[in-house]
Amino acid sequence: MKLDVSHFDYAKIMLENPDFLTLAQAERFTTLALAGIQREYPNHPGHLLNGPDDLRTPRELHPAFYGCLDWHSAVHSHWLLVRLLRLFPELPQATAVRAALDENLTAVNLQAEADYFLQPNRQSFERPYGWGWLLQLAAELHDWAGAEAGDAAWAPQVWARQVSSYLQPLVAVIVGRYHAFLPQLTYPIRVGTHANTAFGLALALDYARTVGAEPLAALLIKHSRAYFSQDVAYPAQWEPNGHDFFSPGLIEADLMTRILPPAQFSGWLARFLPGISQGQPANLLTPVTVSNRRDPQIVHLDGLNLSRAWCLRRIAAALPDAEPARASLQAAAGQHAQAGLAHVSSGDYMGEHWLASFAVYLLTVTAI
Repeated sequence: MKLDVSHFDYAKIMLENPDFLTLAQAERFTTLALAGIQREYPNHPGHLLNGPDDLRTPRELHPAFYGCLDWHSAVHSHWLLVRLLRLFPELPQATAVRAALDENLTAVNLQAEADYFLQPNRQSFERPYGWGWLLQLAAELHDWAGAEAGDAAWAPQVWARQVSSYLQPLVAVIVGRYHAFLPQLTYPIRVGTHANTAFGLALALDYARTVGAEPLAALLIKHSRAYFSQDVAYPAQWEPNGHDFFSPGLIEADLMTRILPPAQFSGWLARFLPGISQGQPANLLTPVTVSNRRDPQIVHLDGLNLSRAWCLRRIAAALPDAEPARASLQAAAGQHAQAGLAHVSSGDYMGEHWLASFAVYLLTVTAI
């Protein structure tokens, strides 16, 4: 669906309030997510057939996460709605959001999702991108559930606690998958799309720290250091690829802000991106051009601008105030955010089914 955003200047808002998600933005992002989470078609399932009985509709396969074109987009759209409902209880769509979440996130539906993962030959389903977003949803519900419940007729903390409990079978499967998979992953996957190792590690680590899952956190830190701590002279001149929604280099640096103490991170970054204090390489710090927002691969580049923005913001925040690279990284983050936020609503479902989640992540997670 196409939204009327002619009166709403994302770029102007980012210039005036670079760290603030407005109610107006929240309304529009909520509308996009609501339009997708119960829209079954078009659909691009990453579904492996074990036999003829596996030929079923997306909703039959995934009763909770069947919308938004694919499983992972459905998951992070649910995360978006939970997060915005928590941050903006006055949302005009609050009643519709609660109804949709209650319909999708039932105990029965989420158990079916967990059971799907346990079928033969599905060890790699949604690895690691969907895994990470599922844990992000779990972390959001855990945080909200831990808050003190109010006296309102609809007690959101009680609701979050209930849904969090429904999600636990699927969370347990995903956590188990990380424990089983990482010891087997000899080499990290350095791509700008779903298989990227660093992004999956980062979201999982945020979850582990949020809920106090110390064995998972230790595993993730160990492998992050093994994969990335010795990296030097990253070939940033090769970015971007034409269908990236991540910068492999910046996503890796974003992860390492979580792994290394500030003093160590500054030195690591200087070795990893040697020209960064001089504003180089320019191609990594300049927003990318998106030529066709109706193409499901090219429109990934709108997401690249958004994810670069949150990476650049977090990297800059991890550097000492006097670090020469800090100002240029902050400026580049603002430029990327403006470029990405201007096109979250494009009028085409190929971008609109997922870009709002990246925008909300940028404006709420990395703004803290």
